[in-house]
Amino acid sequence: MRRLVAVLVASMLALSVSAAGESGANEETSVEESGIHSLQYSESVTENTIFEISVILDSENNISKIDWITQVCINSGVCWPPKSQELVDTGDGQTFTGSVMIDDYATYVNWRFDITRTDESTETIPESGFGWKVWSDCWYDNGTWGGPSTDCQGEEGAGSLLPGFAAPAAAMGIAMAALMARRD
Repeated sequence: MRRLVAVLVASMLALSVSAAGESGANEETSVEESGIHSLQYSESVTENTIFEISVILDSENNISKIDWITQVCINSGVCWPPKSQELVDTGDGQTFTGSVMIDDYATYVNWRFDITRTDESTETIPESGFGWKVWSDCWYDNGTWGGPSTDCQGEEGAGSLLPGFAAPAAAMGIAMAALMARRD
């Protein structure tokens, strides 16, 4: 039984490492029936620059506030804790804007929205996780460089700023499986 548990734990750790989506492919979630008409943002991010977003609402909406929850992930595989900011109404009640600073060695930025309605009800888009992902113009992911720029490629330490979580977790899972197998 312990061997089975050890194998299952190791398998789950391996799956979490490979379940990340396609490197370099931007992602977006449908905003249909949310009160949001459209989003405007750049198709890529660049390190040490400001990434801006505009959220244009349907003419018939009941949205009073939009919180934009962003998370920047860097080339070493580490994602910084999510940050929340309230988007600013440009004055017409239809367009809300915000921006986030993109860190050094950014691989991508992902985000979601927490919407507050005029009746004080709230909705998260998407319901779980992050619904949007925009990749950097120069990124490193799973041993591969990508993006239209090559400025960051080969930078000393760019891919090893911080130890990622996946490799130590996988090593710990394998060691735990080996120890459990020896105890039987």
